[in-house]
Amino acid sequence: MVKHQFQNDPLHNKDVFDQIYKEYHKAVYANIFKLIKDTSIAEDILQDVFFSLWENKTRLDPEQPVSAWLFVVSYNRSISYLRKKIKQNICYVDSYDPFHTVAEEIFPDQYLIEAELNMLEEAINALSPQKQKVFRLCRFEGKSQKETAQLLGLSTESVKDYLKQSKYFIKDYILSRNPTAGIISVSVLMMLVNL
Repeated sequence: MVKHQFQNDPLHNKDVFDQIYKEYHKAVYANIFKLIKDTSIAEDILQDVFFSLWENKTRLDPEQPVSAWLFVVSYNRSISYLRKKIKQNICYVDSYDPFHTVAEEIFPDQYLIEAELNMLEEAINALSPQKQKVFRLCRFEGKSQKETAQLLGLSTESVKDYLKQSKYFIKDYILSRNPTAGIISVSVLMMLVNL
């Protein structure tokens, strides 16, 4: 794992940054692409994430792994892009259909979508600490079940079981807080985290 203490020497900073980029760019890209499913947009978000890392290098906590920062930021930027895209689609349909009846049947209200995405994030945060670690490593950082097991000192079967339990927990969490959420809504949210 790359240490991410950026020092005052600009050349050293660039070298450290290059080393971080080489170590993490593929996994961060995979994390973004899982959500976005568009190569061009995923590459843009990847560049944006690493540009943001460079801009914020002096504010990073040296006690925290840079990988966690990269994956959280890439996840948040991806979700922001999806929200923006959904809003644009809703606006387009609204402006195209003067009666809005078709748009209302085909596209849920933008606030409902945002609420469901927030609920997904809430559900992930409600997992037990160990399940949350396993979930974030496998789903957000792109680690395999075997890598996650080694990192956390668990068996591969435990990791597999935690992921399965997390899937059911997230589904139940969403449905219990929003009984009107249809199976399609839950399926879309689950797809976003590749469960």
